[in-house]
Amino acid sequence: MLRTVNAQPTLWESLLPEMCLGLPAELEAVDRLLDDPVFFAPYRKHFHPLFGRPSVPIETYLRLMFLKYRYRLGFEPLCREVADSISWQRFCRIPLGVTVPHPTTLMKITTRCGTQAIEELNDALLAKALEAKVLKTNKVRADSTVVEANVAYPSDSSLLAKGVVKMTKLAHKLQGIGFATRTKLADRTRSVLGRARSINANLNRRNDEHLAEVHRINSELVTIARRVAREADAVVKNARRKLRGATSGRARALSDELEKTAERTRRIAAQTAERMAGGMPAGSTRIVSLHDPEARAIRKGRLGKPVEFGYKAQLVDNSDGVILDHNVEMGNPSDASMLEPAIQRIKCRTGRAPRAVTADRGYGEAGVEQSLRAAGVRYVVLPAKGKPNAARRAVEQRRAFKKMVRWRTGCEGRISCAKRDFGLARTRLDGIEGARTWCGHGVFAHNLVKISALLPQ
Repeated sequence: MLRTVNAQPTLWESLLPEMCLGLPAELEAVDRLLDDPVFFAPYRKHFHPLFGRPSVPIETYLRLMFLKYRYRLGFEPLCREVADSISWQRFCRIPLGVTVPHPTTLMKITTRCGTQAIEELNDALLAKALEAKVLKTNKVRADSTVVEANVAYPSDSSLLAKGVVKMTKLAHKLQGIGFATRTKLADRTRSVLGRARSINANLNRRNDEHLAEVHRINSELVTIARRVAREADAVVKNARRKLRGATSGRARALSDELEKTAERTRRIAAQTAERMAGGMPAGSTRIVSLHDPEARAIRKGRLGKPVEFGYKAQLVDNSDGVILDHNVEMGNPSDASMLEPAIQRIKCRTGRAPRAVTADRGYGEAGVEQSLRAAGVRYVVLPAKGKPNAARRAVEQRRAFKKMVRWRTGCEGRISCAKRDFGLARTRLDGIEGARTWCGHGVFAHNLVKISALLPQ
């Protein structure tokens, strides 16, 4: 059952001194902006209006999520800090003496409502700014970045060892509750972990003899992983035979997870074998994590991190720093392919195309410029890829063109701010849908700060 607002303040609040009743300026501005029923609408379709347990009041949930992303807190530290702060409780509309929502409750609402709710929230916030006539769309700038997945560095040996360990644990849990008890699955945990550790020791001595030793150990890990995956398949098959007449939800979940892990481990073994044969697995299909199989290796050319593991994101902001559009994609699509759809979405939200659009050289394709002009953009400032001809050089040497290119570099600062201050550096939710949900909440918190500062007090 959906609840939108919290209970009335308690008698305890009337006993507080006046100095405890105020809020910091930023929280006060955001509180006024969020005090609009339009932000409740995206959650109505996810809850029954009459039946079921009462939900956390949506006004409280939205404010808690803002604090989480604004101050980069985990769910558990967030609830502890709110319970310990009178001003944060007042900001979250939690009456004194009332329990702060449990962290798992916030997690469930976030994953249950997913990307659909946060996309509608961002659209409602931009519509509110447009209605207040504080949303500028005369010129916009775009840039792409990588949102890292919540994974460790994915070496072949570590992924194979983790796959074997996870399959062993899941199979033993399944057998421990009475399913597939006579199916054999040997525990090779110590064997694979020992081999993975020995690879690191051999890599420290870079010569042909030790590199050959690394290849031999990897071959052994591939053989062990494939053998354990076959045994895991047998455990799943026999467990499901018994599940036909049983209603054990835990056993069903364990067997499904074991089947997924075995399939992913086989794919990791195949890509490891391909690398040892001298090939290179395709980046669009290469698995870099067991728990987040949709994350990909992305090369953006950064000196400190030549290869990053996660998802590709694009941000489009205006001269006030408000993010007008964002999207998160799986893999490493070209920058040029993402710009025109973003401008179309901005045009749909605001009713008009931006007057000027600029981006870096990665977007500089003739087809992109033509599609933007067809969408209604008057000035397209995109440095061309490759060596420009004389006519193109004359265009790029104009003062207005150079001025827009210099202004475009501010988008890199916007991305840095979103990563540093609003959690877009690394998603803590798995999968492409989790990454989009995570980044959507970060963008919503960022825009709340920016737009609340633009609105009249």
